Amino acid sequence: MPSLQCGRFELTLERPLIMGVVNITPDSFSDGALYFEADAAIAHAKDLIAQGADIVDIGAESTRPGADPVSAVDEFRRLQPVIEALREAGVPLSIDTFKPAVMRQALDAGADMINDIYGFRHPGAIEAVAASPCGLCVMHMQGEPRTMQQAPHYDDVLGEVKQFLQERLDVLLLQGISRRRIVLDPGFGFGKTPAQNYLLLQRLAQLRIADIPLLLGVSRKSMIGHVIGRPADQRVAGSIAAALAGIARGASIVRVHDVGATADAIKVWQAIEHGVSL
Repeated sequence: MPSLQCGRFELTLERPLIMGVVNITPDSFSDGALYFEADAAIAHAKDLIAQGADIVDIGAESTRPGADPVSAVDEFRRLQPVIEALREAGVPLSIDTFKPAVMRQALDAGADMINDIYGFRHPGAIEAVAASPCGLCVMHMQGEPRTMQQAPHYDDVLGEVKQFLQERLDVLLLQGISRRRIVLDPGFGFGKTPAQNYLLLQRLAQLRIADIPLLLGVSRKSMIGHVIGRPADQRVAGSIAAALAGIARGASIVRVHDVGATADAIKVWQAIEHGVSL
């Protein structure tokens, strides 16, 4: 059975894993400033773990379109107390950052995974994680957060995203990173139109590269709102539908805001697919 090395943890991939989202930001698209204070973020993370999160993904800089940048100093200042409070919580801590300095500090503080929207392309990013046993989430993004949704264009979105992920995988492997540490993320909503997002989701199985797990991050995103016409905090049902569609097409990890509801849906989906013991 394949597994994922994630810092202090080795996660089995025999069932879909749930990554719960914790935003320590004043301007997240999904939950605003609800968990900007460290105590609120810590309490929220513990609640997500109680609901069934297998991994907690902590971000201290919003990457929504048009978001203002945050310095490395301020980003880690937000992260540090949360990492320190959660490192004995029993699940891997993933840090959503693209800054090598923050990667190093977060790993020193006890993080188990780095989730990089730039796919470890920034100078020093690979060096920041190479010597650690941490997991690496490699995401595709066209452009950069402030402008990525202005005019995304592809000649072949499926082929170009897969080629990017393959190239980044090859670079990491050449640098001595174990393939057991790597997760690939097509980057839904990061430089893609709604039509492109849904094509990628529809054909997600074609993005698989050997035995490298795929992470699906569609929770509450505008691609869901585009179809159902609801604001971010009312996109739970649509997000769950997308998560299950992704799992059915081979996603190993789903990154979600609504952990409890997603966990229930996955359990029912598994009972349908694989049977249930009564």
